Amino acid sequence: MKAVVLAGGYATRLWPITEHRPKMFLPVGENTVIDEIFEDFEADDRVDEVFVSTNERFADTFDEYLSDSPFEKPTLSVEETVEEDEKFGVVGALEQLVDREGVDDDLVVVAGDNMISFDLAEFADFFETKGAPTLAAYDVEDRERAKSYGLVELDGDEVVNFQEKPDDPKSTLVSIACYAFPAETLPDLSTYLSDGNNPDEPGWFLQWLQGRGPVHAFTFDGAWFDIGTADSYLDAVEYALKGGTLVADDATVEGSDLGDVVHVMSGATVTDSTLDRSVVFPNGTITDSDIRNSVIDEGVTLEGVDLSGALIGSYTSITDGDDF
Repeated sequence: MKAVVLAGGYATRLWPITEHRPKMFLPVGENTVIDEIFEDFEADDRVDEVFVSTNERFADTFDEYLSDSPFEKPTLSVEETVEEDEKFGVVGALEQLVDREGVDDDLVVVAGDNMISFDLAEFADFFETKGAPTLAAYDVEDRERAKSYGLVELDGDEVVNFQEKPDDPKSTLVSIACYAFPAETLPDLSTYLSDGNNPDEPGWFLQWLQGRGPVHAFTFDGAWFDIGTADSYLDAVEYALKGGTLVADDATVEGSDLGDVVHVMSGATVTDSTLDRSVVFPNGTITDSDIRNSVIDEGVTLEGVDLSGALIGSYTSITDGDDF
């Protein structure tokens, strides 16, 4: 069995934090998002190779990261794009990777920005028992939120209907970006695309497959975070920290009030400030400030500011006391 970790997005909704950093490298507690996925695949003896599908802009970053990581299975597979509007779409990128890498085994595919509570080995077990295309599905329990995703209707664990980002959701069970395909279905990627079908949303491809044979859904009740916005990232941090705080051993916090869900990283200094539901990256300096629902990048200097819902790019200095 092979695996693909999709890491080719540009995460523009998280800029400037992710302008020069893949969002999969964002810390969630003591770990990063993508390391959680790598750990699962590393421990599964069925998976003998993990392709990390990324773009040319982040290729060197991933290459350096993988070279220094403890994981043996991941290898880099680079799509030829450097900007968001050049992307092939998820299905297009997957088809190119299968062709580029000569993949002819069963394939598990998961988005690198997915933070999920189940072990991917459980998903692979379920897939192997079904021997058919399989997706992971999660009940978001909110019809408004469900409008942003591909929805599935089930008969038992078999998918009987899809809705892709519907205006009027029929359910709240959404397909998350976690799929498995038997080897014999991989050529269908090329057939699907050559017929002019949607190259972006994988839900359309699964719907196309479902018209040709059974597609099954692995459902779970734990937690799932699709890290695409600051709010969803902070939700994932809250889950990882269990609602508490985490301060690095070599960070300095003096005369400050740290509320719920605060992560202060290595080398950062927080003085005479109040922080709540915020992440402070390494070597930042925050003085006499009130920070809420914000992500403060590496080396930032803040003094006398009041920030709420802010994304502050690396090495920015704000000391004028203006509200944001």
